[in-house]
Amino acid sequence: MTILEELDLPAERVLTDPDVTSSLAHDEAEWAPAGRPLAVVRAITPEEVQAVVRACFAHSVPVVARGAGTGLSGGANAVDGCVVLALDRMDRVLEIDPLERLAVVQPGVVNDDLRAAVAEEGLWYPPDPASSPWSTIGGNVATNAGGLCCVKYGVTRDYVLGLQVVTGTGELVRLGRRTAKGVAGYDLAGLMVGSEGTLGIVTEVTVKLRPLPPPAITVAGYFSSIVDAGEAVAASAAAGLTPAALELVDKHCLEAVDDWRNMGLSVEAEVVLLARLDEPGAAGERAAARMVECFEGAGATFAVQSTDEAESEALFAARRLAYPALERLGPVLTEDVCVPKAQVPEMLARIERTAQRHSITIANIAHAGDGNLHPLLIVDHGDEAARARAQRAFDQIVADALALGGTVTGEHGVGLLKKPGLTAELGPAVLDLHRSVKHALDPRGILNPGKIF
Repeated sequence: MTILEELDLPAERVLTDPDVTSSLAHDEAEWAPAGRPLAVVRAITPEEVQAVVRACFAHSVPVVARGAGTGLSGGANAVDGCVVLALDRMDRVLEIDPLERLAVVQPGVVNDDLRAAVAEEGLWYPPDPASSPWSTIGGNVATNAGGLCCVKYGVTRDYVLGLQVVTGTGELVRLGRRTAKGVAGYDLAGLMVGSEGTLGIVTEVTVKLRPLPPPAITVAGYFSSIVDAGEAVAASAAAGLTPAALELVDKHCLEAVDDWRNMGLSVEAEVVLLARLDEPGAAGERAAARMVECFEGAGATFAVQSTDEAESEALFAARRLAYPALERLGPVLTEDVCVPKAQVPEMLARIERTAQRHSITIANIAHAGDGNLHPLLIVDHGDEAARARAQRAFDQIVADALALGGTVTGEHGVGLLKKPGLTAELGPAVLDLHRSVKHALDPRGILNPGKIF
């Protein structure tokens, strides 16, 4: 009996047509290689996920989980002969508990759909990656996604209370808790967050929630230099300000969004910083005024507390649309380095020099408030020489981030693109610890093989 016969699932949920499976064999990391899967299985229950993993375990067949496929590191890319386990149809919000301030969801729930559902109860799920209108909670858990609000409110791991997971041997287990506190045993739920499907396949997530925040005040600053914008980020941190969001968007990004969506965003600036401050009342007004001072002190050509809510929303929308807008210009190689806030100006300066040295266009967006930078390296279609230069620039940016005390990935994950960088960051002894954990939970190495290390 073949592995597909053993699965005994309805035919419409087991896809083998290569034209169909190829479209589900990769994420949005255009430069990461992808293999040819044996099949794609669209599971709809945890028990079906378990059955797939047990069959793959018995036949030593790799299994690669995917959600919406919005990842940017190749973490959900197929390997030859694998079964791709698509979880996007497991998309129900199972429970919202206003008293305990938690929600229980399936992995295919879209981030923004969860946020909308809990908002009806006056609650809020803070992690908000730029892909929140499309990315799923399971994928957010797999990469420990962050987002615009993480500078103040934290990343996905800070909100995961418990998980239901299928292990590499096909066991369906529950990890974590529903209570506000709990220290019974190792934090295996926390271990799963950010593991990119290499330690287990998530079939249910219990997340904690917060009350909806008050309306935010937006401060916008225009800068003629990306380094000056970086100095403003460092200055705001030194002033003790903790904005709900502090985002950097350069002119390349704004122009690309404007050309695509005709949003009227042309500004007389090379770089825009957008801050949101959500302290209530007079405290929020004081924080906004101090943020304006920090922007002006760092050399802003224009800095103001916005009174036009529609304009503010348009600028933040442009921040979210920057990546797909730039993709229209040519293949994009996306960085995701994170450095200490004090090093943001120097890191931005190094990125600028790297672009000049390698004759590559590098657009910049960033969760600047926590030092998480997303340089976007853009080349023309079919220009292989430029592609090679972009890869060298990518490697230089990783090396510079590590040299400044940073990390190779803040939220996109290691996947395939950052494997050399992870080796440089962690070193042999720590990598061996990772491999030991992997072997304990996935003894046959069938879960997303070849990713991370």
